[in-house]
Amino acid sequence: MPRVIAIGLDGMDFDLVEQMIDEGRLPNLDRLRRNGIGLKLDHGRDKLSGLAWEHVATGLAPSDGGRWSAVRYDPATYDVLQEEATTPSYLPAIGRTVVAFDLPYCRLEDGENVLGLAAWGAHDPGVEAHSNPPGLAAEIAGKFGPYPAPEWIYGFCWPSVTKTQAAAAALIAAVERRREIALWLLRERLPNWDLAIVVPSEAHSGSEPFWHGIDTGHPLHQHASAAPARQGMLGIYEALDQLVGELAEAFPDATVLAFSMHGMGMNEGDVPAMALLPELLYRRSFGKSYMRDFTPAARLADGTPLLGEDEGWERTLRTLVPWPDRPGPLARVLVKAGFGRRRDAETLRRQREPRGIGWMPATRYRAFWPKMDAFAIPAFYDGQIRVNLRGREAFGTVSLERYDGLLQELELLLSQCRDPLSGEPAVRETFRAGKPALEIGPHEADLYVLFRKGLLGMMHERLGTVGPLPWRRTGGHTGDWGFVFGAGPGLESGRSGVTSSFDVVPTILDLLGVSSQLAPSGRTLLKDPV
Repeated sequence: MPRVIAIGLDGMDFDLVEQMIDEGRLPNLDRLRRNGIGLKLDHGRDKLSGLAWEHVATGLAPSDGGRWSAVRYDPATYDVLQEEATTPSYLPAIGRTVVAFDLPYCRLEDGENVLGLAAWGAHDPGVEAHSNPPGLAAEIAGKFGPYPAPEWIYGFCWPSVTKTQAAAAALIAAVERRREIALWLLRERLPNWDLAIVVPSEAHSGSEPFWHGIDTGHPLHQHASAAPARQGMLGIYEALDQLVGELAEAFPDATVLAFSMHGMGMNEGDVPAMALLPELLYRRSFGKSYMRDFTPAARLADGTPLLGEDEGWERTLRTLVPWPDRPGPLARVLVKAGFGRRRDAETLRRQREPRGIGWMPATRYRAFWPKMDAFAIPAFYDGQIRVNLRGREAFGTVSLERYDGLLQELELLLSQCRDPLSGEPAVRETFRAGKPALEIGPHEADLYVLFRKGLLGMMHERLGTVGPLPWRRTGGHTGDWGFVFGAGPGLESGRSGVTSSFDVVPTILDLLGVSSQLAPSGRTLLKDPV
């Protein structure tokens, strides 16, 4: 059986790849597709889970793995947190030597045959930084230095031309450093591998702050930072193409697959899911506002609010949506010293930052959830509404008999909301969990909300107007297609079309001569499966 190199191009968008191939900018991806397979990948609604790399590391879709979100909500306490990997990978069970470089949601110590480095510069690594063998991380740091762009993995830069330029240069340098390390790992340090998995995250880390530079229809495309954002995106893609080409050239005996689980596009979730929807439902329950009014540094001609060069979205939203009833400085000191009032101690306990997502405005409504019949939980890509259901939530107020009627009320409310900047409907679609209410788990919601692109405010005749608020990330996980390009022994040359994103892992296993049933959520793309 041939060796296999799987290159996970996290956040690389098919449409932009196609455009750049047509312009002659990505010769190695073009060659890979022309010499082998070139298929579009459909991740469906499963991409809204935000767990694409858990899907790769485990071979399981949410319907098989049970996790529909990285955010875990506890109905017994109303607590929320962002979880790391919870499901073991199939890699230890394949009986082959694997070298994995920055594969998210994969703990390398789960198998003696799974070597490499994790959480070096991954976007949402899902695991702590570690290596196998344990000294490898220090060895790489000594030989190659640290990750070149740590502050830009989740960087916020669109208000500033200077910061956008710095982010672009750092992320391009990170791809180049990653290429050097990958070649050294696979050629010199750990050369006896059967499967090599290399996952550069820089297209992901770049698409989110730079998308307005690529998308001419983006409201921020006229902002001064759009030009360096565009150059940054193109530079990252070109550097990734070089990484693919050099890995393929270095190991001519290997079958090479380069893939992206789904595409990217204009952000649709940050402002409405993280801030607007939680405030709207608060107003519905209590008949008053909680979010403070926002006065922007400036506005575009269409009314889009802007931040100043040195303003940050998270810092701004902490001012607009503070923790409720926060004790003063003296009370906080007394609580920490053990002399504070019980009321202050309890308030501070409620206000502890939820792990991984404490920056999200939705978390600061948490103290009100037990008194609400429906509330928005933290989410990255879509709005997620939980019903405060009796018999499921600790302080449930909604009976099972009222459950369906309440969902209908919420669906009607959302359909009545408009975008205050355009006048268009604010909500594109709502859909329900599709299972009995008492079976909805801690990684699920009762009602999901998809918003119109570019939504920065929500206007309702009775509840008033929330926002408009400034953009956070300009790009998001909204593209139509991922892709898989591949060439080498075992792959059918010339194959094109559309297939499921979950078919990539079974194909890798099949190429290795391993049963693809270890990844049951997809099917192999090979003609004669093992």
